[in-house]
Amino acid sequence: MILLYGIALLAGIATAVQPGQSTQLAKSFGEQPFAAGLVSMLVGTVTMLGIGLATGRLHLPSLQQAGQTPIWAWFGGALGAGVILAQLFVAQRIGAAAFLGLLVTAGVVTSIMLDHFGLEGFAVHPASITRLLGGALMIAGVALVALS
Repeated sequence: MILLYGIALLAGIATAVQPGQSTQLAKSFGEQPFAAGLVSMLVGTVTMLGIGLATGRLHLPSLQQAGQTPIWAWFGGALGAGVILAQLFVAQRIGAAAFLGLLVTAGVVTSIMLDHFGLEGFAVHPASITRLLGGALMIAGVALVALS
């Protein structure tokens, strides 16, 4: 379990660093955020392919499996593209701390709802008073960061 938390922490660090990298890429491309976003997603795709092949864990679905996949599950890549575009258009303007604070807080509050109702394939974890209080504290914390 500690390893999983460590991986999550590293992903959080990557999420904080990525907007600056994406913005620098856009600047290097002559202020072309869409080109930078496309290259970012392409590099991510190649990285995922390489790691999948190197570890022997890349197993593409059959046509039957793909056909049985819920329609909403196909939009994860589009949401990822939206996050990258938000990084490119918003993060530099409002700052890294405000951007990431809003991103993470929105994610935590949304996750509490997803868990409570068991949406998007998540197991049900009721929105207890401590979870709701944690979400409220996240909102208060990001307000302090974003408004200072």
